Amino acid sequence: MPKRTHESPLKSTDRPYLALGLEGSANKLGAGIIRHEVDGSSTVLSNVRHTYITPPGEGFLPRDTAVHHRQWALKVIEDAVTISSVSMHDLDCICYTKGPGMGAPLQSVALVARTLSLLFNKPLVGVNHCVGHIEMGREITGAQNPVVLYVSGGNTQIIAYSRQCYRIFGETLDIAVGNCLDRFARVINLSNDPSPGFNIEQAAKKGKRLVPLPYSTKGMDVSLSGILTATEALTYDKRYRPNDSPRNGDDEDCFTSADLCFSLQETVFAMLVEITERAMAHIGSKEVLLVGGVGSNVRLQEMMGTMAEERGGKVFATDERFCIDNGIMIAQAGLLSYRMGFQTPIKMSTCTQRYRTDEVHVAWRA
Repeated sequence: MPKRTHESPLKSTDRPYLALGLEGSANKLGAGIIRHEVDGSSTVLSNVRHTYITPPGEGFLPRDTAVHHRQWALKVIEDAVTISSVSMHDLDCICYTKGPGMGAPLQSVALVARTLSLLFNKPLVGVNHCVGHIEMGREITGAQNPVVLYVSGGNTQIIAYSRQCYRIFGETLDIAVGNCLDRFARVINLSNDPSPGFNIEQAAKKGKRLVPLPYSTKGMDVSLSGILTATEALTYDKRYRPNDSPRNGDDEDCFTSADLCFSLQETVFAMLVEITERAMAHIGSKEVLLVGGVGSNVRLQEMMGTMAEERGGKVFATDERFCIDNGIMIAQAGLLSYRMGFQTPIKMSTCTQRYRTDEVHVAWRA
């Protein structure tokens, strides 16, 4: 991984630092161990994840997701420790997702983190899920001071760093982009394995026709509930062919589910590119960093890359190992915070469902 730059106020040390990160804010349970080397670089020692998958057409409920996390926590953590070839006694701290996210899954993982902290007498560090995505993205890609597009199932934000805080320039006014895609996948009965968003992406590659859909940017913000409603309504249109059967000369005006997936992606991603470009122009940045589960979408990366190239800039993105929720991103952000002297007392190791990105003191950046 890239070395941290001169902008980091982290003190140099004569030994490596180790952290275990636990993530469980939604349907993915993750555990990862990271090591900060003496020279300032980082090494991912393990990154294990297990996903709660529901039948096609169904979402995941907080209660059932929490049960999944409790059932798999021991196995996932044991695998992470085994793969990393370190002992729990070697860790400097244990990091967990404090929020934002779904209440019951968050509480399940926090309980596991508290238990481990007490069992092995290790400091506990609560981490903002969004900041975890950003710091892991910066570490993996080497992006210095990018405009961050954070897009996932529960969050859609345009973010830039200033004065030890990640400032939110724009965000969704209603539902997140990942939630928009996932809900439409349920409407057309796409599988949730490995994820509905991934299967929307694959279906969109087969789309041939761009169906007009509402385009709703409001300054630096976006609204996605309207485009979702409009796309769902088109599945009741007499021109709709749900089985993706080939067109013939009599139904040139018809469209398939693949066409709708293609149209939904193209329209929503165009909205995201627009507000990202505005943020780049505002702060004078030439870098864009894509984080969050939707950030691994290849089509979004292509569209953002075209815009950035026209501005003489560059897009930084990672694959599903680090874009999709994982424990290693919590370990990375938590260890940065721990090395600046921050710890979460056991009695304060609670969860916050609405934990804003701009509420975090980013002490490790100058």
